[in-house]
Amino acid sequence: MKVIDSLIPRSGLRVLITAGANGIGLAIAQAFQEAGARVHVCDIDEQALAALPEGITYTNADVSQEADVDRLFEDAAHLGGLDVVVNNAGIAGPTASIEDIDPESWNRTININLNGQYRVANRATPLLRESQGLLINMASVAGRLGFAYRTPYAASKWAIVGFTKSLACELGPEGVRVNAILPGIVRGPRIEKVIADRAAKRGISYAEMEKENLSKVSMRRMVEPTDIAAMALFLSAPGGANISGQALSVCANVETI
Repeated sequence: MKVIDSLIPRSGLRVLITAGANGIGLAIAQAFQEAGARVHVCDIDEQALAALPEGITYTNADVSQEADVDRLFEDAAHLGGLDVVVNNAGIAGPTASIEDIDPESWNRTININLNGQYRVANRATPLLRESQGLLINMASVAGRLGFAYRTPYAASKWAIVGFTKSLACELGPEGVRVNAILPGIVRGPRIEKVIADRAAKRGISYAEMEKENLSKVSMRRMVEPTDIAAMALFLSAPGGANISGQALSVCANVETI
């Protein structure tokens, strides 16, 4: 195989992506479909699900709910197995001082961001073992750096990195690879809300907050959802066959947050 060929996933991969109807998840779903994969996604946004590109199948499911995850895997059974699972679902959680974060907000963030990944991995592992496939867990640069006023989010993302590395050790002898992708500041509506909320907490303008955020990025720019999709494709290609247990930042080098 030529090196250039090793950078392209084989056609016909069976791919499941959580929160795949918007943002990063949608970019990943479209990239896999363009590469010839059969793609099934879940999301809670009914309008976005209805607007998915033709050929991408879907389930309206919330990964914080056991019954929804069960239904997701029942629906995805039409793929006949799974080669790649992207654990992408997550929420930003509250922006507040620790003494102002109520238990419900803390628990909801952990339940979706971390426990949701457990629920999906728990059900996906037997299928990935059969295919000697790949699990990609979406973390964040907040999973390697401290993040003031975003403690539940950061705690969940640090936990995802540990979850990933532990699963890689556990499943590697059976041929299953597990990696985490750590996006930085990704352009889109979600980061706009995060910047606005943090600006309000700090008592500064949106423009000032955005400029301050980008000043902490070596390349002084946001990354695009397609940058994250490109990393997911590479990990799924033959060239990524020996990459496992890694926390891979796609962030233009965020130095601090």
